[in-house]
Amino acid sequence: MTTYDTIGATYSTTRRPDPHIAAQIHHALGNAATVVNVGAGTGSYEPPRTVLAVEPSSVMIAQRPAGSAPALRACAESIPLADDSADAVMALLTVHHWTDLAAGVAELRRIARERVVILTWDQTVTRAFWLLKEYLPEAIPLDDARAVPIDHLATLLGNTRVETVPVPHDCTDGFGAAYWRRPEAYLDPVVRAGMSMLAQTGEAALRPGLARLADDIATGRWHENHADLLALDTLDAGYRLLIADLR
Repeated sequence: MTTYDTIGATYSTTRRPDPHIAAQIHHALGNAATVVNVGAGTGSYEPPRTVLAVEPSSVMIAQRPAGSAPALRACAESIPLADDSADAVMALLTVHHWTDLAAGVAELRRIARERVVILTWDQTVTRAFWLLKEYLPEAIPLDDARAVPIDHLATLLGNTRVETVPVPHDCTDGFGAAYWRRPEAYLDPVVRAGMSMLAQTGEAALRPGLARLADDIATGRWHENHADLLALDTLDAGYRLLIADLR
């Protein structure tokens, strides 16, 4: 059973593509006429030119919207596709779940003719995010253990450029730092269920920190302590886009 067979049941409710992030991802794909999405989940950010989604979780595949690209149930480390199957391959917020990173990256490079695009995060930046640093440090060890260093991933990919992916203040994709200017959202268990770092840490471990956050919101202490954030439209929370050209 994959991780998202157990924690992904409500994923399509809280993880809706953000248009700003979508535009950056689609621009990174360049002129690719065909795209394969690996670790595709429910299909977020797939451009119309997506010809196939590769996803190991049947729970996630079942939540893909009608009319989306056909889905193949398989793991990134062993993709049953021919070499050069698509112009570009994308893998979004998935590499940290792979059991063999080098094998997975090799498969992306094998099935892509021209370009590989990966969305991930820089843990050296993300671990300082206020939610983790001040309220839920219990979730940090999980991400410390599974986060992939950007330079290591870039080395495996080869010929890679790295772009910062700013998180808009009204981000519609409920990943870990999406609600950086809307702290009350983290008090919603449905929202937390869509964030693997919190869902896998467990509610019992998070409860004391969530209680402190609820109190700080109610008293206005959070808004006072983070007044600087309230003036920002976007935040660098560590999310990075890696773009590797193969030709």
